[in-house]
Amino acid sequence: MFSAICPVLLKPGFIREEHTSQAYQWSSKVIFHYRSSLCDGTVLDDSRTMGGRSKPMELILGKKFKLAVWERVIATMREEEVADFTCDVKHTALYPLVSQSLRNISAGKDPLEGQRHCCGIAQIHSHHSLGHCDLDQLQANPHPLVFTLELMEVLTPGSFRLDIWAMTDEEKLEVVPQIHVEGNALYKKGDVKEAAEKYHNAIACLKNLQMKERPGEEGWIKLDLMITPLMLNYCQCQLVQGQYYEVLDHCSSIISKYEDNMKAYFKRAKAHAAVWNETEARADFAKVVELDLSLGLSVAKELRAMEERIRSKEKEEKGRYKSLFSYDSNVLATATTG
Repeated sequence: MFSAICPVLLKPGFIREEHTSQAYQWSSKVIFHYRSSLCDGTVLDDSRTMGGRSKPMELILGKKFKLAVWERVIATMREEEVADFTCDVKHTALYPLVSQSLRNISAGKDPLEGQRHCCGIAQIHSHHSLGHCDLDQLQANPHPLVFTLELMEVLTPGSFRLDIWAMTDEEKLEVVPQIHVEGNALYKKGDVKEAAEKYHNAIACLKNLQMKERPGEEGWIKLDLMITPLMLNYCQCQLVQGQYYEVLDHCSSIISKYEDNMKAYFKRAKAHAAVWNETEARADFAKVVELDLSLGLSVAKELRAMEERIRSKEKEEKGRYKSLFSYDSNVLATATTG
């Protein structure tokens, strides 16, 4: 098993001395796939299938990743190498929290959801549920774990953009406008899903900074004004992808703070129309025209499209009911003559 000193046990009968097989600098980015499992073979996480997609892990060496053992063992590997590392409990105690974050990310949630109010060690000793039965069991009864790692690529410092969590506050503020521009370019090309991810990342940068400010104070408001246009762009992407209820939630949140935000009303109106909330859609479209008369023609076009969809739906439903009653009548007639 992996210990604080070498050697490291890999595949049965294979021992590697602990040294870097190539010169990895601190702040290098390592990109790798991982599979975490119990010693009996029970798989906990697999980056090739987590969240229904294959997405490798990206780790920056020397940035104090919560699961320090991954930094140590990955630095002993060569690119394109696959290796199994069996690690003692003292090196894996924090894995349940790391796994919770990774699962949140794969599900599109806040990676720190459920970890806001105490440090990692405190949570390990608390009765707080991580939201996953297997992780709760592992947290209550720690076990050695086997990490199967495939090192795909090593990027030197300066050749990549830092992940949000690894940036300083100043770096986050500097990178947001660039991410915004990249998102706009992707949207214009029709890469809507990728554009949404860009906007989401920029929003995450700013929200991380906003958490350090007192709500309602100047710094908080300044950041919120930067978040709002990014959120509206994100909502546009979600409209295109059919995520209407998410658009309703985000736009309503914006409107609750900025009652004259025409774009939020417009996007919310289109989302209401898409989910058959005719009354709410008409009210929001009316508010759009009230805020900007020049959009009267655009609103009229949206209303006509909504009304056409409603008529089509009503006609379809009438046809369905007519067929149902016609079928019942035929059955009844057959039964009577019989």
